[in-house]
Amino acid sequence: MTPPTIQSKLHLDVKIVDQARISARAIAEDMQHFIDRHTTDSVERTVCRLLGIDGVNKFEVPLPNVVVEHIKKGNGLQLGAATYLGNAMIDTGLTPQEIAVKIANKEIDLLQIPMHDRFEIEMALREEAEKNLAHIRAHREIRTGKLQEFGDKIGPYIYVIVATGNIYEDVVQAVAAAKQGADVIAVIRTTGQSLLDYVPYGPTTEGFGGTYATQENFKIMRTALDDVGNEIGRYIRLCNYCSGLCMPEIAAMGALERLDFMLNDALYGILFRDINMKRTMIDQYFSRMINSYAGVVINTGEDNYLTTSDAYEEAHTVLASQFINEQFALLAGLPPEQMGLGHAFEMDPGIENGFLYELAQAQMAREIFPRAPLKYMPPTKFMTGDVFKGHIQNTLFNAVTIMTDQRICLLGMLTEAIHTPLMQDRFLAIENAKYIFNNMKDLGDEITFKSGGIIEKRAQTILEEAEQILRKIQRKGLFQSLTEGIFAGIKRPEDGGRGLDGVVIKDAQYLNPFIDLMRADLFTEEN
Repeated sequence: MTPPTIQSKLHLDVKIVDQARISARAIAEDMQHFIDRHTTDSVERTVCRLLGIDGVNKFEVPLPNVVVEHIKKGNGLQLGAATYLGNAMIDTGLTPQEIAVKIANKEIDLLQIPMHDRFEIEMALREEAEKNLAHIRAHREIRTGKLQEFGDKIGPYIYVIVATGNIYEDVVQAVAAAKQGADVIAVIRTTGQSLLDYVPYGPTTEGFGGTYATQENFKIMRTALDDVGNEIGRYIRLCNYCSGLCMPEIAAMGALERLDFMLNDALYGILFRDINMKRTMIDQYFSRMINSYAGVVINTGEDNYLTTSDAYEEAHTVLASQFINEQFALLAGLPPEQMGLGHAFEMDPGIENGFLYELAQAQMAREIFPRAPLKYMPPTKFMTGDVFKGHIQNTLFNAVTIMTDQRICLLGMLTEAIHTPLMQDRFLAIENAKYIFNNMKDLGDEITFKSGGIIEKRAQTILEEAEQILRKIQRKGLFQSLTEGIFAGIKRPEDGGRGLDGVVIKDAQYLNPFIDLMRADLFTEEN
């Protein structure tokens, strides 16, 4: 894919940008060779879900887990869950869901059924797979239709969170936020769900710091946002989190229930949740392919680096990670228009000219990734109990957002670091953003930056340092670089962390029908 031409107000060196992309591409392609040779428990559970398997057994264990554990216990997962399910479909005439129920009731053993011809298995699976992919395509068309009906917003999306722990309370707050002017509702996930190696089932009313990501909860919130959207004449986007040990599964659930945004980063789980790097690399590929197919915009998590590292000293690592996330996404068929590459307004407010440095970082990201709907995160690290100062910090953040054409703007709350935002806190944040976005609407087009000035030099320095660190990662390899703590100062052992036991080497006869079917649609000339 030919990189876009930079129209740089910062006079960025195009050759350095190109070299950074070349290094990032080499890093991603090297890792892709590893990815292509492996599968994981969560990838195989995702295949089960995309074949229509849902529900739980009498012990409340999700049926996709039941099926994959059954196959894994018989040492057969290297062929892929689809191989055994397709074989059983031929032998029994049952659907994947019916087969899963029989496995749960110990009425069938997939590994004892004589293996049929591979071509017959592929044909049996293809019909079932295409039916479920058609369902995802239909949801994508519904989104497109609603955006054509109501029109899409020009300028930054006002993105707010709900985090009550109770999906029904979340709905109340989400509807109120939409009526106040929010464009995107992110349902924050309960603390620790990324470490669960299964997806909870059904509607949930108890969560800590957020609400469980379940398919039923997705459906409940999607219905509520469609209803309020029809009432106010706007399409309200829904966001959740497909990260952690169930990354591709949650991506599939989101695709099936028409989520619009998904937090989905290639490195976040490794760095901030101590999930094994091999597991994460494999899972992120399939999850991004699903997101791309469903028209979901991914939001990457580079902003988190600045919660553990200094935003001034480590700004180049954010850019380097954006380059890497971009290349992993392209390899999965995700177009730039669906890459919500992340960064944050996290400079210490006590730094002289800190606003100029924030402006430089944001403008640089916009110029380097011109087609990406950048996700911009508000100040959190240096927020205190001083709500007046906090409101000013958020105002400055909103100013940078509109001046540099950030697309996905997660609003800051004046009570950040005090409590989970109340409805009135969210109202004030939305009013603040609306005021700034309207009054400063075209400021970015009206200004230029001083040649050789603070802003220009800062951006150029960050770019040069990012290119250097990407060269270093290219030489050492991504796994080794993560082991040495290249990002956020966090070191992770290659064979440590959670989920390594869920990594499986593929057999030469491995089968996953969805990869081939989705790739055929995703890798077109326009992508």
